[in-house]
Amino acid sequence: MLEARIFPPVPDKDLDIPLGGTHSATREAILSAALEAYSRHGFRGATTRRIAETAGVNEVTIFRHFGSKEALLGEALRVLPAAEQIAPLPADPRDPAAELSEWSERQLVQLRDKRSMIRTCMGEIEERPELTECAAAGPQAAFVQLCEYLRRVREEGMSFADFDERVAAITLMGALFSDAMGREMMPEIYPPAEVAARKYAELVLRAIGADDHTRSAFADATGAPRG
Repeated sequence: MLEARIFPPVPDKDLDIPLGGTHSATREAILSAALEAYSRHGFRGATTRRIAETAGVNEVTIFRHFGSKEALLGEALRVLPAAEQIAPLPADPRDPAAELSEWSERQLVQLRDKRSMIRTCMGEIEERPELTECAAAGPQAAFVQLCEYLRRVREEGMSFADFDERVAAITLMGALFSDAMGREMMPEIYPPAEVAARKYAELVLRAIGADDHTRSAFADATGAPRG
């Protein structure tokens, strides 16, 4: 992938461990401080001095661990969001309405929590495309997971047989993304926050014939099992 070529994973180095601390804790503190600085101030504003002060280390420690600010930010954008991946959708769908609603709710919470970082990445995509590539790893993994789940729903005969799982997946993820990024600016156009994710999931399931009402109606009209 692009980020792996430009910013290869930075190996751990047993350097500059503060008194009473651990190497792992120091590294995580630097990565967390870098992500916070980037989210708030962008690439130029995320200075190594600011990152070092937040992490409680000196600037030399940052360069010894990561080599450069570019490598540090690439690592922070790749590693920390990936470590917070939500629980996956089940391998064997049993209740699409409940399963997809719960997954969508967790996705929306995560997107809302990361909206400052996402906005910064989007604002700097032309100048720093490599950082956007790093940050996109998590959403890309979620998209692949969702497509696989919807494909299994179809294979289990729990939906219509002729829908495109990629279109269905991007429709749901697009709604979640729009909500997370746009609710602060246009709150009146979105469903109530506490039910929004469920509403988006229900709409997609209805479109592919995987909601209870559509499945029952289809079974009544065709004589197919209600399954």
